[in-house]
Amino acid sequence: MTAHRDLIPFFMAWISNPMRVAAIAPSSAALAGLITSEISSDTGPVLELGPGMGVFTRAILTRGVAEADLTLVEYGSDFVRLLGARFPNVRILWMDASGLGREKIFEGAPIGAVVSGLPLLSMAPRKVMTILTGAFGYMRPGGSFYQFTYGPTCPVPRPLLDRLGLKATRIGHTFANVPPAAVYRISRRSRPRRP
Repeated sequence: MTAHRDLIPFFMAWISNPMRVAAIAPSSAALAGLITSEISSDTGPVLELGPGMGVFTRAILTRGVAEADLTLVEYGSDFVRLLGARFPNVRILWMDASGLGREKIFEGAPIGAVVSGLPLLSMAPRKVMTILTGAFGYMRPGGSFYQFTYGPTCPVPRPLLDRLGLKATRIGHTFANVPPAAVYRISRRSRPRRP
């Protein structure tokens, strides 16, 4: 029921700023299930970037992450108000994700996973690098950054992954989304052992 109710407000947000929203409809339950498939109550605190209408947020909570362990970073003011009403016990920060490294939103590196609904393909490489650097600065060893894309490959180019010491693994694809989407797990590369 919520998905149908969200279509008009989401579409209006897209009309007002198509480069920031970058989708004409909210993500499907199938995509939400795929992007959160490796998350559980054992993952620890989770950071969600660009939650929009909260489709991934709901899936993260369904996976067993406690509301107190979920932080949402959203730039769209209409989405922030809606998220606050839907998830009153979740920490919501109204800010641009490129400010993660500057804002010091966590002490240390407590995050076990980042779930991103950001339109990385429509962003400049420098901004993508800033977002990834900020997110991984809060992530504990073994943590992963989950990103979906409508494109045929990972939305973070290989040279940028190499520069940041990261690797991307495609974990799945769903046709039950408009448009169809794939999900990538981005993680730190393990350093080779020295002889």
